[in-house]
Amino acid sequence: MQYSCKLSLSNELDTQKLAQKLAQHIAEGVIYLIGDLGAGKTTLSRYWLQSLGHKGAVKSPTYTLVEPYNIAGKDIFHFDLYRLNDPYELELMGIRDYLDVAHALFLFEWPSKGGEEIPQADHVIDIQKTDDEMVREVTISSISAELITALQDFNHSDC
Repeated sequence: MQYSCKLSLSNELDTQKLAQKLAQHIAEGVIYLIGDLGAGKTTLSRYWLQSLGHKGAVKSPTYTLVEPYNIAGKDIFHFDLYRLNDPYELELMGIRDYLDVAHALFLFEWPSKGGEEIPQADHVIDIQKTDDEMVREVTISSISAELITALQDFNHSDC
């Protein structure tokens, strides 16, 4: 990753605003969402999908491993690898079929569990809890200078 930015999310509205900004600047590619249980990875994903135009519920793919979406003709795959015991399970579930979809957006929660079965990230979003239960510290690493520039005006950013 060539570019990075650190920012602070003070509340859920900040998470929604970040998702809107990400949706404006990332149309395709591989996104890694990193953070402990309860850090806000799925919440960010939900707001991101809604910002792209998804109507209705956004289910956590914790048990299904993947939830596919097609929003305005755009394929988006939201993976949650938390319950994965072995990266090879992804091969057995047919991950190649998903990864072969051209110009898709891939959101991977718990990417460390995917091993070599998942591609390298274009963007990494690391969400960390703080002592204040509501506040999250976020580090975004990206191949996109445009994205990092767009985040410079975000609350409490260091880009």
